[in-house]
Amino acid sequence: MKIKPQYRKGGYSTQTAEQYVNLQAPIYLLSEELEPQQKFEDGKPTGEIIAYKTWFGQKGLPPFQVKFLEEPALPEYLSLVSFENLQACEVNYNVFFKADGLKEVK
Repeated sequence: MKIKPQYRKGGYSTQTAEQYVNLQAPIYLLSEELEPQQKFEDGKPTGEIIAYKTWFGQKGLPPFQVKFLEEPALPEYLSLVSFENLQACEVNYNVFFKADGLKEVK
């Protein structure tokens, strides 16, 4: 008998993010600067920045990238951070993360 995976609604969700990242455990900033993401039209960059990405790490996980629609203020490299509304989306065995904001945990 073949077992079907549970039906998952497409798109970003906090539940998917919580399956991969433990929000109660320390999360470290692994970047010193943001990577701007440009808008593309007809396969060419327009120069318009539509999002920013940066890298994070957590014990037991490979480094992961999170996208922000608005430019967050980055704390120092290897700072402990927390996310505002971290969400994830699964696409073809890849997981993509986005968040509304970022703050340093002191």
